[in-house]
Amino acid sequence: MVAEPIRKIIHVDMDAFFASVEQRDDPALRGLPVAVGHPGARGVVAAASYEAREYGVKSALPSVTALRRCPNLIFVPPRFEVYQQVSRQIHAVFGRYTDLIQPLSLDEAYLDVTGNKAGLPTAWITAKAIRADILRATGLTASAGISYNKFLAKIASDHRKPNGQFAVTPDMGAAWVETLPVGKFYGVGPVTAAKMKRLGIETGADLRAQSLDFLRRHFGSSAEWYYGIARAQDERAVNPNRVRKSSGSETTFDRDLTDESEIEAGVLNMADDVWSWCERRQAFGRTVTVKIKYADFQQVTRSRSQPIVVMTREHLRQAAVDLVRSVFPAAKGIRLVGVTVSNFAEVPERDGGQLAIFAEPVAA
Repeated sequence: MVAEPIRKIIHVDMDAFFASVEQRDDPALRGLPVAVGHPGARGVVAAASYEAREYGVKSALPSVTALRRCPNLIFVPPRFEVYQQVSRQIHAVFGRYTDLIQPLSLDEAYLDVTGNKAGLPTAWITAKAIRADILRATGLTASAGISYNKFLAKIASDHRKPNGQFAVTPDMGAAWVETLPVGKFYGVGPVTAAKMKRLGIETGADLRAQSLDFLRRHFGSSAEWYYGIARAQDERAVNPNRVRKSSGSETTFDRDLTDESEIEAGVLNMADDVWSWCERRQAFGRTVTVKIKYADFQQVTRSRSQPIVVMTREHLRQAAVDLVRSVFPAAKGIRLVGVTVSNFAEVPERDGGQLAIFAEPVAA
């Protein structure tokens, strides 16, 4: 029996992507702390340049907090159409080296280069060539992690950022994982990392020392994943046909809203954003969800599903408005609303009849 070849996985991650695009396109911003987003009281940082990160500015940080940390922070509004165009250039580069590409977002992807489409001697040289091609095509730098599975490749891509690469070979994988803090592990978020710390688990070595039964008692269905990654094991394939499960858009208002017409207008804008994506991708879902976040940060969702997909902008708008009306009158100000379409399905043949809207909303 011929043994299967060791997989060669590259995780490519652009460096401060949105902010780097802005600095590329406006030379006056180069070398300065830049945040992509809006500086208003309700603004949130979408991305931060490396100069801004030195002050502790990072994505998802409230803009007012970012400005306190970095008073000379420069805000620029996001230009998502430009980022999408650059992302297409990046993915065109990927296609020269492999057909097995699994995008994670506009600026990062897994590549399986085991098949060696480009005819290069090693995955390390392949990663260098990809990064050089991206720089030539876009003027932007990328970092890369190279390893024999996705888990290790993703962690490795952070190890030499920005504009670097790092490889984790089969003979070093398990020992390398043991040295890392669990907070760096993909799939271990801040809440889980804090729980692990309370249990005395702070490094990969600590995690590996736990039995599977112990992990099941404390982490339920995630136990097998944690048990495996503590041993540098990850059998997931790079999946170029990974199906996106939902599309959503949300907005934070400039002030807390109680006026129903203003709240509905915000929901309609988000529904239009989502519909534009659905139409562009020809992906249509059966479930619509509206998220509402109140002034005190309490969050609720309302969802409706049906047997047939929502196939028109008008149906999506009506469904979203009906859902948000289920929380009227607003007992307290609303600071954020969001709309998501999920449960994608095949589009039925049109028979000229109206698609039903929905059944009763489900509260969450």
